[in-house]
Amino acid sequence: MVNEAKKVAVIGAGNVGATCAFVLAERKIGEIVLLDIFEGFAKGKALDMSQGGQILNYDGRITGTSDYKDIADSDVVVVTSGFPRKPGMTREDLVEKNAEIITQVGKGIKQFAPNSVIVMVTNPLDLMTYHMQKITQFSAERVVGQAGILDSARMTHFVSEELGVSNEDVQAMVLGGHGDTMVPLPRYTTVSGIPITQLISNERIKQISERTAGGGGEIVKLLERGSAFYAPVPAAAIMAESILNDRKRLLPCSAYLSGQYGLDDIYIGVPVILGKNGVEKIIELELESDELESLSSSAYFYKDQLKTILGY
Repeated sequence: MVNEAKKVAVIGAGNVGATCAFVLAERKIGEIVLLDIFEGFAKGKALDMSQGGQILNYDGRITGTSDYKDIADSDVVVVTSGFPRKPGMTREDLVEKNAEIITQVGKGIKQFAPNSVIVMVTNPLDLMTYHMQKITQFSAERVVGQAGILDSARMTHFVSEELGVSNEDVQAMVLGGHGDTMVPLPRYTTVSGIPITQLISNERIKQISERTAGGGGEIVKLLERGSAFYAPVPAAAIMAESILNDRKRLLPCSAYLSGQYGLDDIYIGVPVILGKNGVEKIIELELESDELESLSSSAYFYKDQLKTILGY
């Protein structure tokens, strides 16, 4: 049975938000509220999902709304609102437009769901997660971004294709910003415990790492209209589930650093333990000098954008 005491709000009823609500419903996560500025859009999708409950065997309540009052008492709020990328655009091109949206969303969350943990999905992910924390003034561990899980999943897929093995046997690790500066870590990427550095040539690993970094852009270019949502959604959903059920999953996420990895006052992708309080621990991996340099470069790229574009 669904635990009705648990409640998740999903902000934004576009492809990412609606699919996220659907995945959470299938996982029997609890009550789900789908909020969008277009009320009929949210209500229609919520009703459509609800009518599939008997077929897919879920009984949770899914409602649509445009009123932030309806997210009251949410344990987790997943934020997907924002403009999607178009061909030729980087995630960073979206900064100013999406910052305005996140400002409004953050005010709504702060007023009506002040005790929630926020899972950010809106791009540019690391910048919008930082911006959300500033707007809400929530403690940093209660605002976390979905990034490394998706990036690692993309790398996992490319490795499994390269080796002709099951996705299930590959565990990838990607740190850094959710963009072209992300930092795939081949030494920490394994197939049934075997590092890929023992299975794949250095040249092919480099190509896979580069394709991982451009994974979202590759899909945007192919789609021509819109951006990825099938892979990003379950990444956000397992984060919400780990928080709601206090599962203590160790996952790569965009978290606030205050000295870890030699970085301070920045959201960037690192391994964390996610539980009921949000980010309960940041794991500091032993990085080689070139890996740490790449992570630092990724962080300072976003620090510069925070200062020059958002004024932080």
